[in-house]
Amino acid sequence: MDIEFLIGLALVQGITEFLPVSSSGHLVLASQLTGWDDQGQTIDIALHVGTLGAVIAYFWKDSLAMTQGGWDLLRGQSTEARRLCLLLVIGTLPVILAGFLLHGLIADHLRSVGVIAATTIGFGILLYIADARGSQARTVADMSPGHAAIIGIAQAFALIPGTSRSGITMTAARMLGYDRESAARFSMLLSIPTILAAGGLATVQVLLAGEGETLGWDALIAAGLAFVAAFLTIGGLMAWVRRASLTPFVIYRLVLGGVLLFVLYN
Repeated sequence: MDIEFLIGLALVQGITEFLPVSSSGHLVLASQLTGWDDQGQTIDIALHVGTLGAVIAYFWKDSLAMTQGGWDLLRGQSTEARRLCLLLVIGTLPVILAGFLLHGLIADHLRSVGVIAATTIGFGILLYIADARGSQARTVADMSPGHAAIIGIAQAFALIPGTSRSGITMTAARMLGYDRESAARFSMLLSIPTILAAGGLATVQVLLAGEGETLGWDALIAAGLAFVAAFLTIGGLMAWVRRASLTPFVIYRLVLGGVLLFVLYN
């Protein structure tokens, strides 16, 4: 596989996985402009492994707390780590359930350029409204199981291409009054079990279908490049939300959606 192709895939996956701008919209546009073929399941899994490693590495303290919280949850101990783990479990269940029930519908009917353009624009506008009107009174320390469930239900909408997983979870958190840094942080942490679940399902499907490929240099390079791109992107996003609004991402989404509509109708 060409190194230019791997670099392009890794940059698209690593950067857009965590920014509220729709990774699927970029993948469609890149495919239209460059003629990229499907990268295959092995490379796709490798890219997700790279982005997963990046978010775990960046939020290593929270990742350790999640691990400890899982153990505390099993032992029935009431700790702050257990509370965080429980919130993430609650927030992840809706997308797992929705993915299981609606996978066929989404794969067969909702992967068109028109749908991606519409959701990129529509959910971008919703992000602007939530960010402009939402208060900044709450942090992750204030989060209740009910709020985690609401954010989790919002995350399930990210199964529709163009929605953006990080975008819709930050939208829900801002609507609930969480400050931008807390909204982004919880969104990033919520990606850990979500990517694990999606990657695990894809791996099982490949193995059951007998289509697994040997893990070669292409997959290792893809994972490494995606890790670097995602790590730098997460750091940049967290630095941005500490001092500024999400409006630039909204404007970018509107432009991206417009370009996708242009590609579709020309």
